[in-house]
Amino acid sequence: MSRQKTWKRGLATLLLATCAGTAAGCSNMSTTQQRTLSGGAMGAAGGAIIGAIAGNAGLGAAAGAGAGLIGGYAYDQYEKSKQSSYQKGYAAGYQKGAQQ
Repeated sequence: MSRQKTWKRGLATLLLATCAGTAAGCSNMSTTQQRTLSGGAMGAAGGAIIGAIAGNAGLGAAAGAGAGLIGGYAYDQYEKSKQSSYQKGYAAGYQKGAQQ
């Protein structure tokens, strides 16, 4: 087997193991932690790709990870706010129905 095929196979195996480990590792995390971590990982991956095109994958990954962490946390807060509003509306409707 050529060196390039061996390298690609090793990289694919590492990527698969990393994904499996990440999925299993998130089971004991809160939703805020999961969303923040996922945002950071996706941001790092996107930043690394853009950074590699621009010439510095490491800097791109670091910038992407920071942006992803912030984005993941902001998304979590939005989802929690949406759920809270739903629960308040549900409770108000339930009370109104119980009074009639």
